[in-house]
Amino acid sequence: MLKVNPRTMSEQVVEMNRCFPCVMVTGARQVGKSTMLRSLMPPDMQYVNLDDYRALAEAKSDPIGFLETHGTPLCIDEVQYAPELLRAIKLKVDERPGEVGLYWLTGSQRFHMMKGVTESLAGRVGVLDLSTYSQSEAAERGSGALPFSPEPAAMKARLLTAPVCALPELYRRIWMGGYPALLSRPHMTPANYFPSYVQTYVERDVAALSQVGDRAAFMTFMQSAAARTGQQLVYSDIARDAGVSVNTARQWVSILETSGIVNLLQPYHVNTTKRLAKSPKLYFMDTGLCSWLVGWSSPELLQNGAMAGAILETWVYGQLVRSFRNAGMQPRLSYYRTGSGAEVDFLLEQDGCIYPMEVKRSSSPGMGDLRAAATIPPGRAELRPGIVLCTSPELISLGRGCYGFPISAL
Repeated sequence: MLKVNPRTMSEQVVEMNRCFPCVMVTGARQVGKSTMLRSLMPPDMQYVNLDDYRALAEAKSDPIGFLETHGTPLCIDEVQYAPELLRAIKLKVDERPGEVGLYWLTGSQRFHMMKGVTESLAGRVGVLDLSTYSQSEAAERGSGALPFSPEPAAMKARLLTAPVCALPELYRRIWMGGYPALLSRPHMTPANYFPSYVQTYVERDVAALSQVGDRAAFMTFMQSAAARTGQQLVYSDIARDAGVSVNTARQWVSILETSGIVNLLQPYHVNTTKRLAKSPKLYFMDTGLCSWLVGWSSPELLQNGAMAGAILETWVYGQLVRSFRNAGMQPRLSYYRTGSGAEVDFLLEQDGCIYPMEVKRSSSPGMGDLRAAATIPPGRAELRPGIVLCTSPELISLGRGCYGFPISAL
């Protein structure tokens, strides 16, 4: 038996099951959606995987009959392959007003599928987005993790349950990433795991979303995108590397985003005459996959290579997003950059406040790391003291309410 750590999001699945007739868990292929739901299934719940072509044929040809055959409660895996089921599920749910916990659904094509969910199951479904393991989950810190908060008391409390690590161990975590199958097999390496993962991804998810005729070009495109993680997205640059048109590059970035491989972080903006960035930044959601695509063969080479800073920022972004998603929330994150070059890696907006956060591969951050935050124009929320997410082994007071927080404790 493979060792599978519990997922923090499990608590949110149970809670949503008490509130909605349907619960849907989306996320990239092989992030652990099915494993999590099957570990939570009540004894009377049936399970059907639409990766099985016989089940898929039945679901597509007679969706109502498919649901009546399997009854409720029912867990349907990879529901995006049979979008016809969504309307049938709506009809079945509406026949039983007030009942909850009828259907659990998973899918690995987030936005493509969500269009059907919005049209068919609005108000009837609770949606959760699962990523690969956070470092908190991988280290089994417990399933009750809270979203990261830059408030001093919350950061101090987080450090009580999140021991920090040295830089080589941090880059080992970054290089490995968080895919459950990779972390649960002691002898599995990224070089063993990712070739078959990417092949399956291209043959199933990419093929389902678009007619990509040149798979070699798409692979080159993925590698080019990975080399630009943490950077502003310039479609012409990625298109040139892959030898495709800019329009094709736009379409292929959309595929990567739809299937949960990358996220696009939008720039901060307010009603001001100050010239601010308009392009999003691209981040790979799993740094292990990103590192493998670029060709980093060891964590030591990654730590000392040209991508050391960008991959660290990508890791921080992913951990911040996971801390919110695993609690059933979506973070309000953006980045800040002006035409004159002032930049803040992340702005976290919550409870009427904006917290500037800068990522530095340094164990001794200073107030100078946050100087760009002073140029953020006044907007709809109160600007709070900044945080430097750094490699210090402890929480550091930088003065004026600003702190340095250990990245390995996120």
